[in-house]
Amino acid sequence: MVTMIKYTDKIIALLELHPGKLFTVSAISKRFEIPITEKREVRLLLRKLANDKNVSIQRDGKRFFFPSPNQKKKTSAKKAPEKVDLAQEMESIIQELQLPTDFPKEVLEYAESISDKIDSKTIKSRKDLRTVTTVTIDGEKARDFDDAISIEQRPKGQIRLRVSIADVSHYIPAGSVIDREAYARGTSIYFPDRVLPMLPERLSNHICSLVPNEDRCTFTAEIDFDKKGIPVRTDFYKSIIRSDARLTYKQVAQALVDKDKITRDELAHVLPDFELMETLFHRLRQQRMKRGSLDFDLPEPLFLMDIEETRIENIIKAQRTQAHMMIEEFMIAANEAVARFVTENDAPMIYRIHEEPTREKIKDLQRLLHNLGISLKIGKKKIDPKSIAEVIEKVSDLPEKRLINTLILRSLAKAIYDTENMGHFGLASTCYSHFTSPIRRYPDLMVHRILNQVLSKKPKKKSSDEEPFDLRRLSRAAEHSSLRERAAMEAEWAVRDLMQCSFMEDHVGETHAGIISGVTKFGLFIELSTHFVEGLVPVRSLADDFYRFFEDSHSLVGRRTKKRYRMGDPVHVTVTKVNIEKRWIDMELAPPPSDTA
Repeated sequence: MVTMIKYTDKIIALLELHPGKLFTVSAISKRFEIPITEKREVRLLLRKLANDKNVSIQRDGKRFFFPSPNQKKKTSAKKAPEKVDLAQEMESIIQELQLPTDFPKEVLEYAESISDKIDSKTIKSRKDLRTVTTVTIDGEKARDFDDAISIEQRPKGQIRLRVSIADVSHYIPAGSVIDREAYARGTSIYFPDRVLPMLPERLSNHICSLVPNEDRCTFTAEIDFDKKGIPVRTDFYKSIIRSDARLTYKQVAQALVDKDKITRDELAHVLPDFELMETLFHRLRQQRMKRGSLDFDLPEPLFLMDIEETRIENIIKAQRTQAHMMIEEFMIAANEAVARFVTENDAPMIYRIHEEPTREKIKDLQRLLHNLGISLKIGKKKIDPKSIAEVIEKVSDLPEKRLINTLILRSLAKAIYDTENMGHFGLASTCYSHFTSPIRRYPDLMVHRILNQVLSKKPKKKSSDEEPFDLRRLSRAAEHSSLRERAAMEAEWAVRDLMQCSFMEDHVGETHAGIISGVTKFGLFIELSTHFVEGLVPVRSLADDFYRFFEDSHSLVGRRTKKRYRMGDPVHVTVTKVNIEKRWIDMELAPPPSDTA
């Protein structure tokens, strides 16, 4: 007998009764085997659970392995705790959040039926860019390459940028079985050791991926910029390219910024193009900063694994080089150009919007920054992103810059997808979309289809399953895509927290310098200076006084001593406990190391 228990529609445990009167509870990453003297005890347990209106029980259904929050583990004082199995724990998070993993058989069959050869008819129908020097620039571990760049010096100091994007829509008709699966997934989800792709690997890593020295179908945004970096001409067309090189951000940074001779010699055949890209990058960035775009400096954690990828050796801040920023700038330019073009042609569109923050949130941010000695000006009628951008620039060289960047980000609205153009506050853009990543984001695939219809001059309003031009359908798709993006982010955060906990298991008892990154009524969040890790000092551990939380200043203040803990304060902490199941790190405040030690 296999019994699945759900609590408020979320599976929390799987119960199995085996021959020999053995009752197994399968929970996240663990299996607990409990002897049952009589089968009636199982029936009594299930009857008791069934009396709870929030619980539903399914027998002999599909097998799932989810955590039982109330399940007690067997412990032994003599037995040392088992080292966490990272792969198993990540699999458990995938199951816990009900993320899609394996593709259905019919989707895989459809993917296999797609030819990896480009026929002559398709080639003739496209603009041939195979003789134009084109490169991809991505991270060292990237496997799906959906954007390629080419650049050209034009008369009167103008520069022509071509952003060629994998033409996924050429291979996936709207409404097909593979399109429905991609829609359901919404996005690819990236973990340190794996990817849950939106598309089957045959497409994402092979047919659509812009690998070097292979002909690939692409959708190109061609933009001419003047000497100031202002777009003066745009063109969009289906194309065919052959990437000349698969390069990494590190290589490009070494060539352009570090002026590394060995790297420059290796890239001599594309170095002039890179130098022209660098010129355009500075022009575009200057224009974007001028209008008040927010340039956050919030590096992601980089998990350094051992050679077998079973143990985390260190957690450091991922480097954001000029090469990263250059490609980001080119992608922003292409996304804006597509959004403007479709909007000017009065076609329904899926925009990437970022609404203006509420005045209440900005007032709260203003108070927090004031407590840190930083001034934020707020207009009487409209919140100008330029004032926030000025703060980001002002703190760019301060030790607290990451904290302040985080505070600002928390005060802003979340970017979402919508059919109504409300602009993008963070980019200070009046019209923005996502066009550049159709391999991993479904909204980009929809934008490709919309752009293709506009270029084909087909009817602007269309109610069919072939193309997503019905506004109501687009609106539902935008909402669904936003939800799937949020689910992916939550999964990535959960895995990040898990890996931080796994790493810190070996550092319990150690004392580290840190900074208070958050203050709540239940404690202080501390970001360590030595490792890119955050933990909690529970308020109950502050034994020298009774501390009260003041929300307006985001601080804890001792009732008797008046000692105050605020965001941004430097501290020393000792790691006291790591809870893998809750993905939580407990710390205690510690005295700073003696100067004479």
